[in-house]
Amino acid sequence: MTQATLQPKLITPVLLAGSAVLLVSFAIRATFGLFQIPVADEFGWPRAEFSMAIAIQNLAWGFGQPIFAAIAEKYGDRFAIVMGAFLYAVGLAVSSLAVTPESHFLLQVFVGFGIAGTGFGVILAVVGRASSDENRSMALGITTSAGSAGQVVGPPIAATLLQVMPWQSVFLVFSVVILAILVVLPVLRPSTAAAEAVRASREKGVDESLGVVLNRAMRDPSYILIFFGFFSCGYQLGFITAHFPAFIEEVCAAIPPDSLIRQLGADSTKDLGGYAIAVIGATNIAGTLLAGWLGKSYSKKYLLAAIYVARTIIAAWFILTPMTLFSVLVFSTVMGSLWLATVPLTSGLVAQIFGLKYMGTLYGIVFLSHQLGAFLGVWLGGALYDVYGSYDVVWWVGVGVGALSAIVHLPVNETARGLKPVAV
Repeated sequence: MTQATLQPKLITPVLLAGSAVLLVSFAIRATFGLFQIPVADEFGWPRAEFSMAIAIQNLAWGFGQPIFAAIAEKYGDRFAIVMGAFLYAVGLAVSSLAVTPESHFLLQVFVGFGIAGTGFGVILAVVGRASSDENRSMALGITTSAGSAGQVVGPPIAATLLQVMPWQSVFLVFSVVILAILVVLPVLRPSTAAAEAVRASREKGVDESLGVVLNRAMRDPSYILIFFGFFSCGYQLGFITAHFPAFIEEVCAAIPPDSLIRQLGADSTKDLGGYAIAVIGATNIAGTLLAGWLGKSYSKKYLLAAIYVARTIIAAWFILTPMTLFSVLVFSTVMGSLWLATVPLTSGLVAQIFGLKYMGTLYGIVFLSHQLGAFLGVWLGGALYDVYGSYDVVWWVGVGVGALSAIVHLPVNETARGLKPVAV
């Protein structure tokens, strides 16, 4: 089996269908920060309570990612996606009935597992296996950017719905929407080329089990570095997604609306948070596509290090600069261009080093580090806000871990390890 037998086209039905699933899944996932104030106000909860619910969601997403990737590799991609969409819908629907923090904590586990089943670990593996070596980095970038597109449309839609219906009804609407995406499943059929590659590897006596590959990866220093390096990405994204809208609304509340806000279509600074998240998503599309394109020709580890350095600089600038509408938009634009640019490079680096067969599971484990960071970023955001009445400490922690991730990626060995012959 040679690479020539793989689908030579960049844009394939599998890529389009996978992108559609990610778009809808991430459109819903990107809206949870907008529910922070409505839910807290209705029940009189401290900010930390709903923050913990979102943090638990991120943690469940992280633990669920390698599980769903393994399910997809054993029972089929479509089976894993159906399970994920069902859990996502159930979590959203039942959350609309929850009235205590503890019930939200429990139900966000379902939502987190749902995101895992309809998220990167499963979808990127499907697209990666269906792409040629030449097109894989760009294909992963396009698919990842679909998640960014979801972030563009999700928050404004949620903000609009919250103006005309209670937050419980919005959750119910979203539960129906995530199930509707299952109409694309017939297109996400198993890649014939990938199946032929597996059969050929068996014929050559190089078909390793998942346990063997996992054991080798866990002993590989580069895999460990990639795992820890992805932590700061999750920390920064989790904190910003969950707390940035509320942060902007509170700090900018004293600033009167001006022509800039009206140009954005917002009536007041209260709406600016949702639009800032949308700006992050919009610029992220370009940033992710650029990262995927650059990953074809340049070292992925150095590109990742550069992204984390840039994030560190813009985050430090933002917290040191007086809050204005201009600074919010500059930060959202720059951070957005770096937002998910790490995903095609990190997933591509895992595939480059360890191969495609178990890419979903190996990337899913790395993604767990991302979600551990997201859990900490979301939870600390709420907990430290309640203690200090400010997000400053959480921002500075994000600056520090971003700089650390830039350093961690430098020693990574990008050489493909390959499969070792085994007895047949």
